[in-house]
Amino acid sequence: MKHIFITILVILILAGLGWAGFWAWKNLRGAGPAIKPSPGDISESINNTDFPLKLPPGFSISIFAKDLLAPRVMTYDSSGNILVSIPSQGKIVALPDKNGDGKADENVTVISGLNRPHGMSLKCVGLAEGCKLFIAESHQVISYDYDAENLKALKPEKIADLPDDGNHFTRTLLFMPYPEDRRLLISVGSSCNVCEERDWRRAKILVQDEKGLNIFARGLRNAVFMAIHPVSGKIWATEMGRDLLGDDLPPDEINIIEEGKNYGWPICYGKNIHDTNFDKKTYIRNPCEEPFETPSHIDIPAHSAPLGLAFFPEEGWPEDYWHNLLVAYHGSWNRSVPTGYKIVRYKLDEKGNYLGEEDFISGWLTSQGALGRPVDILIQPGGIIYISDDKAGVIYKVIYGGNKSDLIQVQSPKPNEIVTSPLLISGEARGFWFFEASFPVSLYDANGKLLARGPAQADGEWMTENFVPFKLGLKFPAPETDTGFLVLEKDNPSGLPENADEIRIPVRFR
Repeated sequence: MKHIFITILVILILAGLGWAGFWAWKNLRGAGPAIKPSPGDISESINNTDFPLKLPPGFSISIFAKDLLAPRVMTYDSSGNILVSIPSQGKIVALPDKNGDGKADENVTVISGLNRPHGMSLKCVGLAEGCKLFIAESHQVISYDYDAENLKALKPEKIADLPDDGNHFTRTLLFMPYPEDRRLLISVGSSCNVCEERDWRRAKILVQDEKGLNIFARGLRNAVFMAIHPVSGKIWATEMGRDLLGDDLPPDEINIIEEGKNYGWPICYGKNIHDTNFDKKTYIRNPCEEPFETPSHIDIPAHSAPLGLAFFPEEGWPEDYWHNLLVAYHGSWNRSVPTGYKIVRYKLDEKGNYLGEEDFISGWLTSQGALGRPVDILIQPGGIIYISDDKAGVIYKVIYGGNKSDLIQVQSPKPNEIVTSPLLISGEARGFWFFEASFPVSLYDANGKLLARGPAQADGEWMTENFVPFKLGLKFPAPETDTGFLVLEKDNPSGLPENADEIRIPVRFR
């Protein structure tokens, strides 16, 4: 009898191991790029070319900050410095660029000792009161007095308690647009892959306002990042779909979040598809149809793990980029063939309607593994983008117009140089960049406000394909922002878009 029991036990153990092995093979065989060390240090190989990452023509990429371990959410402080959260180290770091060379001078700890801090939002309510830095830890939201001069967060005040058990520890913050700009949105993911939650705060976007902490929108499994549409003012959010339904289901999502709406999880996904794998109930009506559930706005390939999203403003960007959306695909861990590990551009009209999509930056995923995993995105007026990478431990800086050195070369000012009035602009450009020996140059502040405009004059014979020196002096009033950008346009008397071109130089005023 004892031998029979041992035999049965061995069979059960072997069967269990066999089932576990099959489950792991089915669901985890593509996890290598996400969990294995990077095959190389991207900060040592990347420079102002498009290698090893691939970008559209006219864009260049460089390393703004490195040695950050695992940076996640970024925001600007009141002086224009980038703040970034590092949950794994329990701290917030500031990245000042005091000398204006386009790279962070140092990594300054703003505050440490936190419980997996993730989301941040800076709220400046007036000079008398100063600025408040709101930080979302896994279990709470705290506001601090922000000392911009010394880069420190002081005098903590608790804003809200949050659940701290189960999966999905990241919490993201976003203040709503005016006139509701005192309402703070807090995204809290689910505690599980798919389940009925016991805590009312889970799988929601919450709102903290004068009424306290309440539900803003529900049915959101893990809406890790949010952004405000520049025209409609509506809240957009990325959402990660559930796991263990195979390689291609369910889709990840981009949702337009409206107060009081239900976005389906755990029983619905995508375009209101019923998850019958989880929900075995019998219904008189389709439980996933409108107006009871809200479908996704855009479906994203399953397991792409969309995180940061940011809209292109009109100021300082080509018209065909206006109101478009960039989304960071962090990359899959449970798909047999890995997907994601890139930045995707969604082409939208001014109302947010989908027109198409294309890869914007790719190359992180290689045959040897993942060089990095993009997380958050900041897009500035004037042709500058910042991207955090929590695998490579870096912040990238992307510049539009940074690789046209064969057409025009600006000797002064240098990118991110501090400039004063009168500003002397000099360099050389191919003869076809001119018309009647000149081309237009404009100076803008960071909000896209025109400060000065004038013609750069050729210093020599311009009717040639060779480089011709040019120079220009611009007088401008005191800017309202700390930074701005210089636009040197190819003279285009035809007015035809195919003949237009320009280069943009980021500058600092103080």
